[in-house]
Amino acid sequence: MCRAGEDAPISRVGDAAAAGTWRLGDLTVNRIGLGAMRLTGDAAFGLGGPSDRGRAIRVLRRAVELGVNHIDTAAFYFSSLRSANELINTALRPYPDDLIIATKVWPGRDSSGEWWWATPAQLRGQVEENLRQLGRDHLDLVNLRLPRRRVDSVGEHFEVLAGLRDAGLIRHLGISNATAGHLAEARSIAPVVCVQNAYGIGAPAEAHALLRVCGEQGVAFVPFFSIAGEGREVDAAAAEDDVRVRAVARAHGATAAQVRLAWALHQGPHVLVIPGTGDPDHLIENVAAGSLRLTDEELVRLSAPVPEDE
Repeated sequence: MCRAGEDAPISRVGDAAAAGTWRLGDLTVNRIGLGAMRLTGDAAFGLGGPSDRGRAIRVLRRAVELGVNHIDTAAFYFSSLRSANELINTALRPYPDDLIIATKVWPGRDSSGEWWWATPAQLRGQVEENLRQLGRDHLDLVNLRLPRRRVDSVGEHFEVLAGLRDAGLIRHLGISNATAGHLAEARSIAPVVCVQNAYGIGAPAEAHALLRVCGEQGVAFVPFFSIAGEGREVDAAAAEDDVRVRAVARAHGATAAQVRLAWALHQGPHVLVIPGTGDPDHLIENVAAGSLRLTDEELVRLSAPVPEDE
């Protein structure tokens, strides 16, 4: 493990357990997971060009070899020829006993790629779709993914998921793209084990506040776009423009992406990162970020507002 100021780079091959573990209800996960969104092709949320199927399967199998036991997916992660759930099924079934697969419902996409949003009565169909695609008799974790437009209440939708949890189709529940108010409402209905929101260096004050609330309540905080930054689904490389990130990366012999992941992990023991990639080399680098320890000075610098001249 490299400290600031040392010349040796961090190890390229790490273990997902290097960053420690957290419990999602009664399930223990390593804090570095894998997001399946980028396994299907070159468009994050579109049909786009399909990925190389064999390479995507190799990424999934390599992830498990590196200790990743938390994979985030959704039935709406698909390209013109690839489905994230089908790739996971093919690559990893029969599933390792310690593997937790998290999925999301409420949004959906039809075969043409057009988006639609489920009514409470349609949520069971979305859950069953994930079950079929993954080849499971229950789902480890289902996140209720809220629309980007403001939603005042999650009650009707979350009550349906709570009923499916009671029926044994779902083991644990979470919410995504949510506020502290949504979390409080959901917890009044059923236990919530995680909040999955956009979060990374440069996140607004309300995002930091929600992360703290989750920590106080023992709820995992699972950031997405922790490398690319909020709203940068397409151009993840743009996030590397921050000169502070590049400076810290040079000091550790690391990449900017590794610094961003390490910074997120340093925000609390309840933070679980799920960087997505379809590239085996990027996977190795992402997992190795769990061994990167930032100094207090570096954390303060990276957490400060970006100077206007940067």
